[in-house]
Amino acid sequence: MQQKAEFDQRVQEALNNPQLRSNFRIAMDGLMEKRSNAFPDKTFMEELRVLGSKIRANALAKQPELLEQLETNCTRNGIQVHWAETIEQANRIVLDIMERHNATRMIKGKSMVSEEMEMNHFLEAQGKSCIESDLGEYIIQLDHETPSHIIAPAIHKSKQEIAKLFKAKHPDIPYSEDIETMTRSARQVLRSKFYEAEIGLSGVNFAVAETGTLCLVENEGNGRMCTTVPPVHIAVTGIEKVLEKLADVPPLLKLLTRSASGQHISTYFNMISSPRKPGERDGPKEVHLVLLDNQRSKIYEDDELFDSLRCIRCGACMNHCPVYTRIGGHAYGSLIPGPIGSCIEPQKFGLDKFGVLPTASTLCGACGEVCPVKIPLPKLLHRLRYEQVRDDHTGATNGQGSQRSGKEAMIWKLWSWAHANPAVYRSGTRLASLFRGAIPNKIGPWTRVRTAPKIAPKSLHQLAREEGFDHE
Repeated sequence: MQQKAEFDQRVQEALNNPQLRSNFRIAMDGLMEKRSNAFPDKTFMEELRVLGSKIRANALAKQPELLEQLETNCTRNGIQVHWAETIEQANRIVLDIMERHNATRMIKGKSMVSEEMEMNHFLEAQGKSCIESDLGEYIIQLDHETPSHIIAPAIHKSKQEIAKLFKAKHPDIPYSEDIETMTRSARQVLRSKFYEAEIGLSGVNFAVAETGTLCLVENEGNGRMCTTVPPVHIAVTGIEKVLEKLADVPPLLKLLTRSASGQHISTYFNMISSPRKPGERDGPKEVHLVLLDNQRSKIYEDDELFDSLRCIRCGACMNHCPVYTRIGGHAYGSLIPGPIGSCIEPQKFGLDKFGVLPTASTLCGACGEVCPVKIPLPKLLHRLRYEQVRDDHTGATNGQGSQRSGKEAMIWKLWSWAHANPAVYRSGTRLASLFRGAIPNKIGPWTRVRTAPKIAPKSLHQLAREEGFDHE
């Protein structure tokens, strides 16, 4: 199938790129160590994970009414709320706000939902300027790439690669491979953009229904600049980010920062509840909140798969995944890579487009063990593998059955029949033992990366009898 062939090609390119693999190995080892050091008390960590899981599960269970409460309280606070069922609707809402203010320039804070919307490309096609202000996002925007990690978008690049990119795009800036110098140079370039932009855009980490508050977690200060300097602030988020109470935020914030980057607290934590009020000297005159569905309601309807909506976007599952750490984010071909991306992206965009992703996992369980809100990721990946080959046409997941192979289905039916009939099974194992010497040394994809199975000195039938599995 074309989807699998393209995926295999991207994986092979990643595996054949020693610089990329080195960059990821160094970065992932560092992030895993920082997370471990941030949770020295494992009992406390588990208690916090249980609490975080309950908070997210509670918010999802009450999501319909919490979203209505969020709209009511945001509107009362002066925030204008917009609902978007599709990506196209969300992009049109953002464009309409810009045109209403005759705006041509936007400065953006980090927002994975805006990446999901492909907002930059949409606005540029409409003649609008859209500049990323997060350093990692700015780097990949310069190189016309997509993020390779949800927390560190440019984590796949070395400092030498970034230095060369800066020199190519900003030849007037002196070449330097010093990280602090490059950061200072980027800051100088971006500083004026905050004042020139008529619109500032951000994502939302948590939207609190109780108070109508939008919470943003960041380390660079660019999020605060985007949401206060331009006269209009637009926040875009998925509908699953809603929380019931303000008291729910601190436990999730502890989990998010420690799981993502090993920090006990982020450098900046922004709470936005209204536009600028009379007498206040800074802040936007208008605040808009765009709530995007994009198949999330459909995911919500499934009693098992809706657990994937608990994600707080920390990236810990990626950092600990043996597949992601070796091939990187771009090999997945999706916006959100790694275990959580392999769960969410096929549900949002269809198994017919991303059905290969759930198979990009060893099911080792590392992702589930580190998830701060205890999402059962291996279980969900297994369920999606089933969804992509089932043929009962229930329509539970977009693209259901798109990866089904009649040949493979027939093989498994024969396998099931043989194992359900003892006489057939015994005869089969005897034949396999008799002809075990005919097993080839090359067995397709299996022996491309591992040696062929060694021939047992005893027959399978003899081994089965010795182990007590053969009851003749």
